[in-house]
Amino acid sequence: MGYRIAVDTGGTFTDVVVADKAGRLTVGKALTTVERTFEGFREALANAGDIAGVDADRLLAETEMLIYGTTRSTNSIIEGKVAKTALLTTEGFPDTLLYRHGGKREPLNLAMEFPPPYIPRRLTYEIPERINAEGGVERALDEAAARAIIEGLPRKRIDAVAVALLWSIVNPDHELRIGALIAEIMPGVPYTLSHQLNPIIREFPRTSSTAIDASLKPLMQSHLAEFESDLRAAGCTGEVLISTSSGGVMHVDDVVAKPIYTVKSGPAMGPLAGIAYAGAEEQGDDVIIVDTGGTTFDVSLVRSGQVKYTRDTWLLGEWIGHNLGLSSVDVRSVGAGGGSIAWIDAGGLLRVGPQSAGARPGPACYGQGGAEPTVTDAAVVLGYIDPDYFLGGRMSLDVAAAGQAIEKVAEPLKLSAEEAASAVLTLAGEQMIKAIQEITVQDGVNPGESIIVAGGGAAGLNIIPIAQALGCRRVLLPRTAGALSACGGQFSNIVTEFSASRYAHSSTFDFDGVSGTLSGIAARMDEFEQKLRGRSIERFGREYFVEARYINQQWEMEIPMPMDRFEAQADVERLVETFHDVHFRRYAVKEEGGAIECINWKGRITAFLDKPSLPVEAAGGSEPPAARRTTRAYFGEAGALDTPFHLGDDLHPGMVVPGPAIIEEPTTTIVVYPGSSAIVTAGRNYLLETGAAGA
Repeated sequence: MGYRIAVDTGGTFTDVVVADKAGRLTVGKALTTVERTFEGFREALANAGDIAGVDADRLLAETEMLIYGTTRSTNSIIEGKVAKTALLTTEGFPDTLLYRHGGKREPLNLAMEFPPPYIPRRLTYEIPERINAEGGVERALDEAAARAIIEGLPRKRIDAVAVALLWSIVNPDHELRIGALIAEIMPGVPYTLSHQLNPIIREFPRTSSTAIDASLKPLMQSHLAEFESDLRAAGCTGEVLISTSSGGVMHVDDVVAKPIYTVKSGPAMGPLAGIAYAGAEEQGDDVIIVDTGGTTFDVSLVRSGQVKYTRDTWLLGEWIGHNLGLSSVDVRSVGAGGGSIAWIDAGGLLRVGPQSAGARPGPACYGQGGAEPTVTDAAVVLGYIDPDYFLGGRMSLDVAAAGQAIEKVAEPLKLSAEEAASAVLTLAGEQMIKAIQEITVQDGVNPGESIIVAGGGAAGLNIIPIAQALGCRRVLLPRTAGALSACGGQFSNIVTEFSASRYAHSSTFDFDGVSGTLSGIAARMDEFEQKLRGRSIERFGREYFVEARYINQQWEMEIPMPMDRFEAQADVERLVETFHDVHFRRYAVKEEGGAIECINWKGRITAFLDKPSLPVEAAGGSEPPAARRTTRAYFGEAGALDTPFHLGDDLHPGMVVPGPAIIEEPTTTIVVYPGSSAIVTAGRNYLLETGAAGA
């Protein structure tokens, strides 16, 4: 087995994790180069090569597999830099993207306008046609009208087309014909048909996912082609896979066809690393995974070894933003990363984020022209980061610039620089706590019963007080925490899902209809498996899920199916009992004897890839060596304390570092707060004892 490289290109840093033949992981890090991604990747790879003692050219030449994750699609949506896209919809239904699910944050505020739709109304076109819910043709497709609309799109300089017609999931004939017209009239212009991408009943998420996918095709097709071309030109002959929002990876060609799967794909890798590290350190299978990057703080959840998924992923705000509409790893994000900017609002209150300093100019302490105070600047002022050892000494930080930036919020608040910096870090932590509570407490999960696996370059700065507030007694912070999402790529498999809609009432179950739907899904999985077997992949797994609800409920809940087919009423009753159990576990209530409605059916196929093993070492003594240096660091109410700094390379399994202390790794810094401690594990990771009461 040659090298295996995992890449995560974020808004601030590009992370590279290299697994060698023995399974050892080496992290490289460099600033992201937005202009050409390969340049930042190459610099990060060279950094990993220097640490591992291997030339970057040799690494690429001997790489068997490269897994690439990027925030390019996510950032393009957030920044409004996607392709100019037209939406073709059934006549009479032009406002699906405007009204979304029909709700808004302040339902009694009649003066509140609905936010703009993903595709503006002026680029939404109504096609004369109508299919009914049974698949019958209520109104034949007016092909002349459709042709006239499509012929007018080039004059609007349209770069992509989304097609979402009513009930195309039951009868796709009209969508397919429109697709053929687009290919004929606008050759080379990418388009997405909703029934092929996301065949579910609900109109808004299906239309939303179609619009997002089409708008990303020109951008991501060009981006992925450029990156792969640069890789090949640099001597990489190994297989290139792309991380996806489903928590797995896909081949480049499959992602190019459906680029929506790259949205939030980076954070979706985090749970895989969390499961791997928690399992290797025997810390259980209930895990909260947090990843503090330069721009955002991402949270995901693993319960009983299973990653939590959702079909309700929003960008730019719940109800007011844009919904992916596809099943994806449930990742909650807030704009509170290391580069998040602190500011004073009109009422004189301190705020942190969501604006970020990004990679350039970056925080003020980077010395690249940034002047706004950020979370990283606050950590420098507090004495948590050694300015001469940032990124393992490859980058020196400007302490004076950080202090000047923090003064911008300290002076209006009449606080000292240290007090203001502490307030910035505390406020960022409060936002992080809220994000964790949203995915745990609001879903019936007590965070105190889980271990936190913390990653991201800024994770170690305030994870201990965050865990204490949540009642979590332990935090596992891997040595590779600075590249947690990229690490997740090392433990990933090829994962894809196939879904279909078919209504079924548990009391009058449609055995023939559901069996036909599940058989269709199984046939598509067979085809996908056969294709991968041609690429020498031999191990596969299959899971089936259904989205169901109690009668008269508005929202469905996805549950795993205890079977893959329904042959008798006893099978239906098993499904109903499973639904009751999952509903009670999540919401502490169930409707005994209540019937359920099944709406959408899904099959997930996993092609298992080889993964690196995590090596362990025998424990030695518990006493850490003498500190590399001691400095004054500020800890809120405890004030400024003498704080020893330890290099991670000087610490060995079994050693216990009591707080206050700072542990420096090349890509992350761990702040051990007073009253807490850090234990070096057999895997040379850090198990932080927070001192919280726990559950």
